[in-house]
Amino acid sequence: MPDPKIELHVHLEGTVRPATLLEIAGRNRVALPADTVEGLTELYRFRDFAHFIEVWAMTTAALQTAADYRQIVVDYAAEAAAHGAVYIEAIFSPARPAADGTSWEEVFEGYCDGAQEARELHGVDVRLTPDIPRGFPLEAAEETARKAIAYRERGVLGLGLGGPEAEFPPELYARAFDLGRDGGLASAPHAGEVAGIDSIRGALEALGADRIRHGIRAVEDPALVRELADRRTVLDVCPISNLCTGAVRSLADHPLPTLIEAGIPCSLSTDDPAMFGTDLGREYDVATAMGLPAQGFFDAGIEGALCDEETKEALRRVGAAYEWPAG
Repeated sequence: MPDPKIELHVHLEGTVRPATLLEIAGRNRVALPADTVEGLTELYRFRDFAHFIEVWAMTTAALQTAADYRQIVVDYAAEAAAHGAVYIEAIFSPARPAADGTSWEEVFEGYCDGAQEARELHGVDVRLTPDIPRGFPLEAAEETARKAIAYRERGVLGLGLGGPEAEFPPELYARAFDLGRDGGLASAPHAGEVAGIDSIRGALEALGADRIRHGIRAVEDPALVRELADRRTVLDVCPISNLCTGAVRSLADHPLPTLIEAGIPCSLSTDDPAMFGTDLGREYDVATAMGLPAQGFFDAGIEGALCDEETKEALRRVGAAYEWPAG
């Protein structure tokens, strides 16, 4: 039986494996560059960040209906449960399909239905944190916030910010995050992956970040490391993703052990597992090979989770009941 796991950073569009993409594209009559699982698998093989964006765009173009969104949540919950996941905060970018003509409501309903079905079928508690895609019109950012607020009762907990970090700093999106906060949403932007410490500071100060997705470049500034440790700001760390995108040169160079040693709580996640050739089990294998205990990531996951205290207490009971490996 795998260790229980909490995943706080996974893009649902990036969980779609080739066979599922073929199935969904077929029923939506969307042409793909390859028409076999083998062909798509080769296409998925990560080459560089520009190629990753191409594959992400191809996948999102194929996802068009509430049934599609529901399916990918349920499918990923099954995959993650096999690796021990008991709680997931999943990301999706509703402005992308909305720009292509799908209604905001259909996108949100599909993902929310999927989260409910995932709990029923696989016992995984899936909550949702829609992302604002950098580079889209600011009106789309604010509409993402408004629609997310409308679905709070269906498991939407927070607002994220993703996309080309270096070109679009956090400060541009302050109003959308103000709207989200006023509506009861937490703040969980991407920062400190491609861009450096200014991005992280912007996320903290302009967006009121409750948690930082990635954040690994904080290691470049000892004062910022101390601040994050003092704040108990959880970083969602995704080692394989960081290696693929070039955020780190090698896993041996990854700052995860340094960040944890400095007192920053770090959760562990896959980011875009289908596109980075990873899964939740592999991420834990990488981290434990660095000498880091799995229980620490579970505890950080609880600390960083944006859910209610009752849910956190239930997760603490799961952790307390489990016989964790020594080390």
